Amino acid sequence: MSLSVGDTAPDFSLPDQDKQVVSLADLRGAPVLLVFYPFAFSGTCTGELCQLRDELAVYTDAGVKVVAVSTDPVFSLKAFREKESFDFPLLSDFWPHGATARAYGVFNEKAGMALRGTFLIDAEGTVAFAEVNQPGDPREQSGWKNAVGSLAA
Repeated sequence: MSLSVGDTAPDFSLPDQDKQVVSLADLRGAPVLLVFYPFAFSGTCTGELCQLRDELAVYTDAGVKVVAVSTDPVFSLKAFREKESFDFPLLSDFWPHGATARAYGVFNEKAGMALRGTFLIDAEGTVAFAEVNQPGDPREQSGWKNAVGSLAA
């Protein structure tokens, strides 16, 4: 079962595409948009993350830190980030495989990948927005933007 609005977001420490460890505790004090996606270089995931890249100012202008998480190894994430010019960290939930996705309730055991889970975590570490899309079900990002807007309200 995935997390719901009002739940405390589980902490995590994951390596980014440059093998630098990023933890939710280190990001505390500002809202965080945590975007789980199945695989680097896959069509739907690339489209979603490119849209996020192209509209990043919507989040950063509101003080939101954006991080994306998949079960890919750091080497794949580095190549993916460079190819697509992402300006946000790509975190590897490779080992223990899917542990962070499991903690957020968005790990697909059969496929060994994260579902399309999106969580807006407020500055205190509470889930302010939660949405989970199944494989093959692309996300509509307007919900995230509305949730970011409601943080400032």
